[in-house]
Amino acid sequence: MVKNLSIKQWLVAGALITALWLALFPLGDATLWRSGAVVLLTLVLWSTAALPPFLTSLLFFALVIILGLAEPGLIFAGFGSTAVWLIISGFVIGAAITDSGLGQRMAGLLAPHLALSYPRLIGGLAMLAMLLGFVMPSSVGRAVVLVPIGMALAERVGFARGTPGRLGIAVTLALTCNMPSFAILPANIPNMILSGASETLHGIHFSYTDYLLLHFPILGLLKSALIVALVLVIFPARIDQHEDNGAAAEGAQVGAPGAQRKVAILLLLTLAMWMTDSLHGINPAWVGLISAILLLLPGIGVVQPKAFNGAIDFGIVLFVAGALGLGALVNASGLGAEVGGALQRWLPLAPGHDAGNFFSLSAMAALTGLVATIPGVPTVLTPMAPDLAAASGLSLPAVLMIQVIGFSTVIFPYQVGPLIVAMQLSGERLGEVLKITLPLALLTFIALLPLDYLWWRVLGWLG
Repeated sequence: MVKNLSIKQWLVAGALITALWLALFPLGDATLWRSGAVVLLTLVLWSTAALPPFLTSLLFFALVIILGLAEPGLIFAGFGSTAVWLIISGFVIGAAITDSGLGQRMAGLLAPHLALSYPRLIGGLAMLAMLLGFVMPSSVGRAVVLVPIGMALAERVGFARGTPGRLGIAVTLALTCNMPSFAILPANIPNMILSGASETLHGIHFSYTDYLLLHFPILGLLKSALIVALVLVIFPARIDQHEDNGAAAEGAQVGAPGAQRKVAILLLLTLAMWMTDSLHGINPAWVGLISAILLLLPGIGVVQPKAFNGAIDFGIVLFVAGALGLGALVNASGLGAEVGGALQRWLPLAPGHDAGNFFSLSAMAALTGLVATIPGVPTVLTPMAPDLAAASGLSLPAVLMIQVIGFSTVIFPYQVGPLIVAMQLSGERLGEVLKITLPLALLTFIALLPLDYLWWRVLGWLG
């Protein structure tokens, strides 16, 4: 019977036994070790999908509260975060785009340009998502706009749910609505956390242009090209130009032109507010919330209030709130600092060895992201930057900027909320993203990291 256990079951069993041991027999500060036990069990359950993600989040909340590891106000703070409310409003906006038929109409406009071949379609959607990162400051917002259009395009060219072609479109948009924006300063939450913490703690300000020049050529352009190449290999498909899928899609449109006009006007206003958030100061989440309310208002909106429960996946909301709560626990308990300190001791850092230091600090940020999730990386590592600079001999700005390489290297989907939301909007399994993120992370360290090191040297950031 034991021999028949799968790798997933062995991992879960091992994590459970280890967590129980750490909780019952702590080797030091009981709160720290018990927090580590809960975090370990939660991460393994999320990574293996042994339980539904929302159920793992509920288990996490229960263990933290019962064991007294954190105050409820801290651990449940994710429900009041702008990320969760942007996700909720995003689901409503996405439902309006789909239900009104606006997604199909936009797909009809894009199809003559993108649907000539499968590689052109995947590459074109990736380019659109990457360019939208320059004008829209939210990964979830970009996914809300583009994923319904991408799914309509999939239907238009004859890709049914679960087929490689539709999966390729869904995964491409999920990743390119998020990953290239790590290289654009105001386009991602971790970027802004890093920028704010660097200025507050160390008095270092990073300009938009310097940040873009340093990161975008490799982490934006080349990584996006790698995503497209991996999608074409792992999700191969072919568009049949002889099949009249476009006509079928047009005939399948739902909603009236009036409803589409309403959604289009509101979406344009929402986009305008998102693009100009630095001018008016209203957070994108609250802009999205107002848009969602207008779309749900009887007599004005196009999403029926009774359809609210169907439009929003509350399991995903629990999942994201759980991930945010885990990051809060990691920071508040001191576990993040312990992990960072252990990595600092284990990784080879020495003055005069720029290449080794560059690779080590990048790996440190990526590994920290496995425990603290991606938004937690700059929170954990930025306060440690002076010590890391002293140990490596690199400048403090260089040490801070190397974090971007690490926290833009996503290994598991649970690390990044927008990936989860984008796949939910697409109606495809979240696990499909893992088929790209794992090889992409490997290729990042094998191919992109050496190129990044050379690019940094050319710009004078190293050596």
